[in-house]
Amino acid sequence: MSVLTADNLGVSFGAFDLFRGITFSIAPDAKIGLIGPNGIGKTTLLLILAGINQPTTGRVNIARGRRIGYLRQEAVEAFADRDNTVYNEMLTVFGDLQARQARLNALEDQMASGSFCDALLDEYGRLQEAFEQAGGYEYDLRIQQTLEGLGLGKDAWHMPLNHLSGGQKTRALLARLLLEKPDLLMLDEPTNHLDIEAVEWLERILREWEGAVLIVSHDRFFLDNTVNTIWEMSRSGIESYSGNYSAYLLQRQERWEYYERVFEEEKARLLKEVDYIQRNWVRESTHAQALGRLRRLTRDLTIVEHYGIKALRSGISWLEWTKLYDLSEPPPLDVIDAIRKVNAISMPSGRPPAIKPRLPSAHTSGTYVLRAQNVTIGYPRRALFTIQNLELRRGECAALIGPNGSGKTTFLKVLLGQLEPLKGALQPGASLKIGYFAQAHDGLDGSRSVLDELLSRKEMDAGKARSHLAQYLFRGEDVFKPVSALSGGERARLALAILALEGSNFLLLDEPTNHLDIPAREALQEVLENYTGTILLVSHDRYLIDRLATHIWELRDGKLNTFHGSYREFVLRRAAFKPYAPGRQVLLPPKPLARDNSKETRRRMLSLSLLEEKIREHEASIQRLSSELQRAGDAQNYERAHKLSWQIAQAQNALEQLMGEWEKLAA
Repeated sequence: MSVLTADNLGVSFGAFDLFRGITFSIAPDAKIGLIGPNGIGKTTLLLILAGINQPTTGRVNIARGRRIGYLRQEAVEAFADRDNTVYNEMLTVFGDLQARQARLNALEDQMASGSFCDALLDEYGRLQEAFEQAGGYEYDLRIQQTLEGLGLGKDAWHMPLNHLSGGQKTRALLARLLLEKPDLLMLDEPTNHLDIEAVEWLERILREWEGAVLIVSHDRFFLDNTVNTIWEMSRSGIESYSGNYSAYLLQRQERWEYYERVFEEEKARLLKEVDYIQRNWVRESTHAQALGRLRRLTRDLTIVEHYGIKALRSGISWLEWTKLYDLSEPPPLDVIDAIRKVNAISMPSGRPPAIKPRLPSAHTSGTYVLRAQNVTIGYPRRALFTIQNLELRRGECAALIGPNGSGKTTFLKVLLGQLEPLKGALQPGASLKIGYFAQAHDGLDGSRSVLDELLSRKEMDAGKARSHLAQYLFRGEDVFKPVSALSGGERARLALAILALEGSNFLLLDEPTNHLDIPAREALQEVLENYTGTILLVSHDRYLIDRLATHIWELRDGKLNTFHGSYREFVLRRAAFKPYAPGRQVLLPPKPLARDNSKETRRRMLSLSLLEEKIREHEASIQRLSSELQRAGDAQNYERAHKLSWQIAQAQNALEQLMGEWEKLAA
């Protein structure tokens, strides 16, 4: 039985429909990622499902006895009426266990005072067994592991909740939700305030989650590692795709191609019908047949008006449409109206407009773009990290990763000449022209229009400037919008348009995908993939890193460690040096799509995605069996322990075979 069902949900503001016709159900073990452009209504939908807001149309049903947990995107107002410390707030989740513990302690005190009887011992035994099975001896450890996993260390445990920052409150609220274990966990951008280690910890927790999960996230790598279904949201409903985000990309491309073919074929059929009706309408011998075809055409246009042209391929008869979807028989259209309506049918806007241009380089740099040896980066009296040996060549992309505060942005400032190294010197290559793309796009003047901002960077004819902006999807009146009114994605597109005019051959990118929705991230990624110069990328966007990077530079423990290879190879290499232990999973990054995007390539990528899913399932099975083995050992159930040991050995052998298959297919 479904945990939650939604029927024909819609939200309207006057004549404007934010979304409509949304119907779905969520299974008890569903792992769903909800995606769509900013402003489409994803957060509004979650608020409705959580019972906080009401829809304009439709209804939501939650199965009896099921609990819903909801994490808002920003939890600044969370805990407003709570005086607890962080740790004491987590303890409130286990009030029932604490009451049982208090009763056990009271019985122990009675027995310690010499009050022994069979009834007392029996009660103590029953209570202790129930307490243990309910996790009474583990909840303190669960609290500690959850807080530390989400980056709330011991120094924060005894802080009052109202002293926490907004990001800390969000993490504390997420920790409490995870400890509560609701039947449906709904998370709105859960990775916003987490570093990479905390995100990886959360990925593992969600993969092992026994209940249902519905996640709204712009983190494509996170979606790859946590969900097995993607819901793509639009104004007219939700379209479901099986698999993680990478599998969704493959299926989406195929669906677009199929829908375009369906559109062309169905519109051609309708035009053919119109042509027949026109030619035979006035002829007495064929008028009756033309009228019959006009009635069928009117029905088809009614279906198209309500459900789109794809619905004509549903295989449902008109009688079934009237019964299932409450459509009534329409009167035949006038021939002229029918012609007009058929001609007005246009291709649904499922495929987003693409940014076409590349980032050109004015000239080619030298072979070596950047070198460094025995360099220290930081501020006076505070060294951040040292570089023993570093080299970046023309056409390569290095991704600089590391914890917040480790010195990533400081390193970019040194490259831009805004700071000097504390020791040594960076050696830039010959003929370099550096372009800088910052996360906040602070260099843009909010008081100017889009067109004026571009013209302020390079003197050119207004018509040519508008043509250039059109390549970045600023068309018509969009060029006169003030920069201050642009969304995050629009600011990124404008910054790219300006960057394209500079002709840089060495790009420094500082969190370029921050505050961008998935369509904007995909557009930026496509432009950068086609860039022929050299890139130094600072980003928490692991999906972008995986698609672009040829080198990984990791800041850890005050040193810059270099790895030659992709992010995928870096993750696997890092995991290879850690012994397998219960609770640890190797979460494989998504395999990048080949640029030819052929059917053979798409099939291969889908096979990779399915193989990675099997690998994760085996890792989860090994962890579950290891936990059972631990419990069997504690209970001295040696027969059970022997059987579990054999099962673990078999599962590990199968896992090794799957990893071998994956390596062959990924090569």
